[in-house]
Amino acid sequence: MARSTTATIHPDALRHNLGVIRKLAPASKVMAIVKADGYGHGLERVANALAGADAFGVAALADAERLRATGLSQPILLLSGFDAPDDVPRMRALNVWSVVHHASQLEMLEQSEGTEPLRCWLKVDTGMHRLGFAPEEVRDVYARLKALTSVDDEIGLLQHFASSDEYLDSASRGAQTLSQLSVFDSVTQGLAGERSMANSAAVLGWPQSHGDWVRPGGALYGISVCEGKTGADYGLRPAMTLTTRLISVKSIPAGGRVGYAGTWTAPEDMRIGVAAVGYGDGYPRMAASGTQVRVAGKVVPTVGRVSMDLMTIDLRTCPEASTGDEVTLWGEGLPVEHVGESAGTIGYEPVCSITRRVRFVED
Repeated sequence: MARSTTATIHPDALRHNLGVIRKLAPASKVMAIVKADGYGHGLERVANALAGADAFGVAALADAERLRATGLSQPILLLSGFDAPDDVPRMRALNVWSVVHHASQLEMLEQSEGTEPLRCWLKVDTGMHRLGFAPEEVRDVYARLKALTSVDDEIGLLQHFASSDEYLDSASRGAQTLSQLSVFDSVTQGLAGERSMANSAAVLGWPQSHGDWVRPGGALYGISVCEGKTGADYGLRPAMTLTTRLISVKSIPAGGRVGYAGTWTAPEDMRIGVAAVGYGDGYPRMAASGTQVRVAGKVVPTVGRVSMDLMTIDLRTCPEASTGDEVTLWGEGLPVEHVGESAGTIGYEPVCSITRRVRFVED
């Protein structure tokens, strides 16, 4: 018998969230970020649900090929750009745009002169210090790109925020984002080309960053990375519900230790449920005892360590629970952000970690 762990994807929620983004940034075009297999939701199903987006962003050229195979015709941006000279003709054939963030990429473009122009976005390192050209290099790089017949004359300009989830709610927060905005505005002043600055958090809380293109990722899937906030707080809906079933309900005595290393001890005689889900399915092993799940319509806490295939649940407040009952791990009213917080991470990580043995369905 197949395992009962199921990830239900909600295309209507994806479309709803795209609509929320458009309302928040009405003057901007939307590049839907669908990297990491559509944040674990399935690349093709996500892209089809978000077919109303103006463009898509991916991290791997193979993902662009998969998108084109679905028949989608919108522009696709390769967010880290090409890695080797052989990538460039493939990108041209697929009508894929490229980020240019490093001198080695510039040199490859210079060596491919005389071929059909490639649409490029020059990435500025405004302070995150990951990818991008230093501010003092930008104008020279822009000029070199402009001089190339292998590069489309329309060059975009973009950057990435490091802490846009920190909003201007106190004097000490938001300083890095303000600095990055200032640097980007200064170094691109007078340069022709569309601008793209805003990731999901910036779309939600930094309207001055919206520019010509916004690049939402997690928000499209209904997830917030803002401390103390869930996607629902911004009118977003979760695009995934993860469920399983109870495969055992048993009584344990007071003082009984539960799970590997006995990290949780029963304070009284009680019942626990055992659910068919664990880190082998992608549920985070580090989620602490007390992480909420829903059983028989009631929110109840987990107890003990999450193991590879199983988790244990405190059923003291759910006496009606029985073997076979559905267990909801995250979804509507049970934010994946809380699961991420319990595991010391963000909500993006659990949804991106769902493994191949989980059954995917659409509602």
